[in-house]
Amino acid sequence: MEKLRVLILCTGNSCRSQMAEGWVRHLLGDRVEVASAGTHPAGYVHPLAVKAMAEVGVDISTHTSKSLEQFVNQPWDLVITVCDSAREECPYFPGGKEQLHISFPDPVLVSGPLHVKEAAYRTVRDAIREHLIPEIERRLAPQALGNERSGQLADGT
Repeated sequence: MEKLRVLILCTGNSCRSQMAEGWVRHLLGDRVEVASAGTHPAGYVHPLAVKAMAEVGVDISTHTSKSLEQFVNQPWDLVITVCDSAREECPYFPGGKEQLHISFPDPVLVSGPLHVKEAAYRTVRDAIREHLIPEIERRLAPQALGNERSGQLADGT
């Protein structure tokens, strides 16, 4: 079965899109090829995003912040924007069969003591799993069903 190709876009590609990429790879990696990028890449993955994901057993410590430019000429089944700014800059993504927007608050904007900032990252991490993963799973179900049916027809059953 061919994997669903998913590209996740954000502004800096340092937090939300990185956490989303980590979740998709961790939970759906056997059925989904995933990448993330930023409209204005920060050049790093935020340490608190790495820490928040590590707390749930997902390692994004080797991820890098990438520009969406390196993905523009590639075919994508689904392009997901996870922040309003990226959606405004990419209302249409060439090569994307379908686009979806699910906005999550930017944990970088939270101020206060470290425990407050860490809580913000955890909240976004959990929201991404709760809202983004089911959207991708919904798109996998028809694909899997379609492949099973075509296999049945080829067998004559």
